[in-house]
Amino acid sequence: MKKIGIVGGTGYTGVELMRLLARHGGVEMTAITSRAEAGTPVSAMYPNLRGAVDLCFTRPEETDLTACDLVFFATPNGIAMQQAPALLDAGVKVIDLAADYRIKDLAVWSEWYGMTHASPDWVERAVYGLPELNRAAIRAAALVANPGCHVTAATLGLLPLMGQPFVDHRQIVADSKSGTSGAGRKAEVPMLMAEAGESFKAYAAGGHRHQPEIVQTLTAVAGQPVGLTFVPHLVPMVRGIEVSLYVPLRQEPAGSLEALYRDYYAEEPFVDVMPSGSHPETRSVRGNNLCRMGLFRPKGSSMLVISSVIDNLVKGAAGQAVQNMNLMLGFPETQGLDLIALSP
Repeated sequence: MKKIGIVGGTGYTGVELMRLLARHGGVEMTAITSRAEAGTPVSAMYPNLRGAVDLCFTRPEETDLTACDLVFFATPNGIAMQQAPALLDAGVKVIDLAADYRIKDLAVWSEWYGMTHASPDWVERAVYGLPELNRAAIRAAALVANPGCHVTAATLGLLPLMGQPFVDHRQIVADSKSGTSGAGRKAEVPMLMAEAGESFKAYAAGGHRHQPEIVQTLTAVAGQPVGLTFVPHLVPMVRGIEVSLYVPLRQEPAGSLEALYRDYYAEEPFVDVMPSGSHPETRSVRGNNLCRMGLFRPKGSSMLVISSVIDNLVKGAAGQAVQNMNLMLGFPETQGLDLIALSP
């Protein structure tokens, strides 16, 4: 059994990690840290884990995380970059679910996150944790940067098109919608049900931190500059992301776009390219690690539309992190993630 630690286990990503790891079968959670909740049983905060997780939260400074084989950082931005290097130097593998190691250009990272990076050497060594793109590198990695939630849905929806000669890479639009859990477990007025319920709004339309992360990957794959307009929206549901991607075409593709996508993702266990005319629904991935997508060609338009859906807490966070853990620790990639979505 591999020993696993979680730094910052009180948020929605932390509890989702615990839910998945508790039934994994190949790992043992040995430490869940939280300064604010130290001494509190995990099951007292999250009764859904009663009988599955018997640990209490502990203070990070009083917890020997070097005894773990792998540690997840489910913490706000800026924490992992300070604490992860000591664990890495001790031979512990690390997966950061925040953004500390996602963006390679430190000037760009500082511009968007408003901090000076505390461990720049590890940024270069970190592997971006999108298994569909970096599977081999993830297997050999000591440090994995888990992608953002909007980023995962958008990037997977666009990857097969990158570098294709019939695609205009300059004017791609990602119109993304997320449930309230994407904002994390904190008391904020806009997230109250009376505020978010029966309402719909865009946010960060002038610039969102996920935009440079998406562009970084797409540019590398396309081998040319990619122009992306990314606008996220808040919708009155708890879980789920739907991103509508608008891709202008320079010319008609020679073959079937649906076939292109099916071939690209043929061996991917967690990507489902749906039949022609299908509209993916967020409820079809609620609680599981799938990304489902459908392709559309509006009549009379030169635009290709891709609809991509994920559960923001699973494929968009904890599930993808467990998928990366499986690769890093030598487990079957799907172990602990063979989940059927909840319905209704």
